[in-house]
Amino acid sequence: MNNLVRLIGRRLIALPIMVIGVTILVFFITSLSPINQAYSVLGENATPEQVQQYTEEHGLDDPIVVQYFRYLGDLCHGDLGVYGATKVSVAEKIGQALPVTLELTFAGLVIALILSVVLGVISALYRDRWPDQVIRIFSIVCLAMPSFWLAVLLILLFSSNLGLLPASGALPAFFSDPGGWCARMALPAFALAVPVAGQMIRVIRTSMVEELDKDYVRTARGFGIPMGTVVAKNVLRNALISPVTVLGLKIAHLIGGAVVIEVIFNLPGMGMLILQGIQANYITLIQGVVLVVALAFIIINIIVDMLYVLIDPRIRTV
Repeated sequence: MNNLVRLIGRRLIALPIMVIGVTILVFFITSLSPINQAYSVLGENATPEQVQQYTEEHGLDDPIVVQYFRYLGDLCHGDLGVYGATKVSVAEKIGQALPVTLELTFAGLVIALILSVVLGVISALYRDRWPDQVIRIFSIVCLAMPSFWLAVLLILLFSSNLGLLPASGALPAFFSDPGGWCARMALPAFALAVPVAGQMIRVIRTSMVEELDKDYVRTARGFGIPMGTVVAKNVLRNALISPVTVLGLKIAHLIGGAVVIEVIFNLPGMGMLILQGIQANYITLIQGVVLVVALAFIIINIIVDMLYVLIDPRIRTV
C-alpha cells in the first residue's frame, strides 16, 4: 500500500512541473509571432493610438519574463484572455469547443479499442493460420492509411454517394438525441480510430502470443481448464501491459488527429477554434487552445499511468 501511495505521489508531483513546462513553451513560442497581440484583441482596424494605449495598459512592452509571470498569474485565476474587436472570452469559447473534441476523441478511442482487442486476440489465437494472415494484412492497411485521407473516402462513400450518414451539420447533444449524435459522430470517429487500431492490433497480437507461450498457460490447459477461461482470466490481463503503454502514447495521436478531423467534418471543436485563431491572427485564442490541448494530453497520460496499477499489481512495488 505504501508503494502504491508513493507511485501516485510521484505522478501528482510531476503534474505541476509538466504544466509549468507547457505554459513556458506555449507562451514563449507564441511570443515569437510577428503579430502584435493588441491587434488580435482590438481588431485589424485599430488605430496606432489605440494599439499604443492597449500595449501600455497590458504591459506588452515589458520584458518577456515579466509578461510570462503576468500570464501565469492570469492562468491561475482561469483567465485565458480575450480576442477580437468584441473581446470574446477565450475561456468561454474553449468551454464550448472542448467537449466536442473530447467526445470525438473518446468515440475514436472506443472504436480503436474494440477493433484492436477483438482482432488482436483472434489473430493470436489463430497464429499463422488464415485468420491471422488476413488480420495482419488489415492492420498494415490501417497503419498506411492517414486519417484525413480515410475521412475523405468515408465522406464520398457514406455521405455523398449512399447518403447513409451525415458529414456536416449541427452536432446533437448525446443525452437529448443519442441516435443523431452517433450518426453525426460515426464517420469522424471511425476515420480517427482506424490508424490507431492498426498499430494496437499488432501490439496486442504480439503480447498475446508471448503470454500464450508461457508455462502457466500449458499447465492450466493440462489441468483441463478451457482455453477461453484461461485467455479471459489470465492471458488477456497479463497481455494488456504493453498495449496500455502504447495506448498512452496514442492518445496524443487521437487528440491531435481529432483537431484535423474536426475541420474536415466541420465539427465545432478545438480544431475549428484553432483554425479560426490562425486565420484571424488571434494570438490569445491560439495560446489558449494549444495550452488546453497540451494539458489534456498530460492529464490523460497520468491517468493511463494509474491504469498500470490496476492491470498489473506488480507495478505497485516499483
